[in-house]
Formats: sequence, C-alpha cells, structure tokens
Amino acid sequence: MTQRARNWLLVAPAGAWLLVMLVLPLSVVFVFSFGERAPSGGYVPAFTFEQYANLPARFTAFKNTLMLAPLGTLAALLIAYPLAYQLAVRTSDKWKTLLLVLVIVPFWTSILIRSYAWIFILGGRGIPALLDIVGLEGIRLINTPFAVLVGIIYGYLPLMVFPIYVSLDRLDKRLLEASSDLGAPPLRTFLSVTLPMSLSGIATGCMLVFILLMGEFLIPALLGGGKVFFVGNALVDLFLQSRNWAYGSAVAVMLIVIMLVTVTLYMRLISRLNVQRDDAPLM
Repeated sequence: MTQRARNWLLVAPAGAWLLVMLVLPLSVVFVFSFGERAPSGGYVPAFTFEQYANLPARFTAFKNTLMLAPLGTLAALLIAYPLAYQLAVRTSDKWKTLLLVLVIVPFWTSILIRSYAWIFILGGRGIPALLDIVGLEGIRLINTPFAVLVGIIYGYLPLMVFPIYVSLDRLDKRLLEASSDLGAPPLRTFLSVTLPMSLSGIATGCMLVFILLMGEFLIPALLGGGKVFFVGNALVDLFLQSRNWAYGSAVAVMLIVIMLVTVTLYMRLISRLNVQRDDAPLM
C-alpha cells in the first residue's frame, strides 16, 4: 500500500463524519433557503430569492448578535488573560491544578441553572435591591443588553482561559529572565515577549468564544427576557414556532456567511501578526 493510500485511509473516517454531519445538513439548509413556506408550515420546493429579500425584517437580531458577540469576546479576553497569566506564570505548581479545577467547576453545572442564578442576581431582589439600600433607586439590570453581556462572559470565560493558559504555560521562562537581565522593564517584557508568544492562545480562545456566541440563544432568551435577542433566538422562532423553514434557512445561511467572512479576516490578521513577530529584529 502506497503512502498516499495510507493517508486517504487515515483521513476517510473524519472526512465521512464531516460530510454526513456538516456538509449534508448545510446543503439542505442552503436548498431550503430558496424555497417557500407551506400553508401549514414547513417547506415547499421552489426557487425564489424572496426569503433573502425579507432578511432586513430580522435586522435587530443581527444587530444585537454582531454587537454583543464581539463585545462579549473582547470582554472575556480582557478578563481571562490576567487570570491565565497568573495561573501559568505566577502560580506555583502546588496550587496550579487546584485553581484550574476551580476555573472549570462552572462547567459541571448546566448553563440553564447558571443562567437562572443570574436572573436572581440581576433581578429586583438581587443587586438592584442592594443598590436601593445605598440610595441608588430605579436601576434595572435584568432584561437588558448588560444582563446578556454578563451572562455570556460568565458562561464562556473558561473557554477563553484555557487556550491562553496553555500557550502561556509553554512559554520558556528563561526568555522572561533574559529580558529582565537585559534591563527591559516589566511592561516592555510583556509586550515584546509574553504577549507575542501567547498570540496563538488568544486566537484560539477568541475563535471558540466568538463562533459559539454567534449561535447563542439560551442566554439572551433568559437574561434578555425577549427584549434582547440574537439570531439564534430568531432561528428558534422561525423553525419551531412559526415553522417558516425557508425563511429560517435564509437567516441561517446569512449568519454562516457573516461568520465565514469574519473568521477568515480574523485568521488573516492573526497570520500577519505572526509573520511580523517572526520577522521582528531582536532588541
């Protein structure tokens, strides 16, 4: 058996899985997007662009998604990086495993239960009640974009922490010592050594969180209270409630296109930054 045949045999199981579980469902959604809604709901074969012409009707859902998903990703990154840095660089091996377990503990509980906990915390008997005691009355947190942002940061923070932690944990500590010995201040060491070396972890974490947030529907439904909804909420409504599969497919296709364009541009930016890092002269 030739090497090429061996390679095909190794790739075949994963290729078959992707074909059945990814390519075929997406192909069905793409075909449905050119159809029409049946009188009793569902799908009627047709070839029309009417569903795509009606996409502006879901502008609010796309706007909320395209605003809160990147903002939530950025906020999770700003919170996760110092935590991952502390765990990987500053924490001793004695405590590192315990602290990592504490980071992953929230995943042991359903996101549904955790979201309901935030409903109580941000609701009238939670933080707003405490603010009333100190004289800050009438502050409303639940069913707002802020509540949704808090929920998605809390829910997806571990997914941002671990890739960054892995990249920082692999960092050669001798590089930091060498930078310090050469007289570089801590900020210069961080910007010139630590941050560039952890770029792959940042890219992976942002990719994971952003892609999942683009399809999120549970957190906006619970913490947004029907007033702050994502494209995922629109898809649930179109497929399960109004049963307009054709229009729902068109919305799904547009979401996929936006994600592909965004992720492609993001990966090109990361590749360019990696090239600049590798070509940068040693100081």
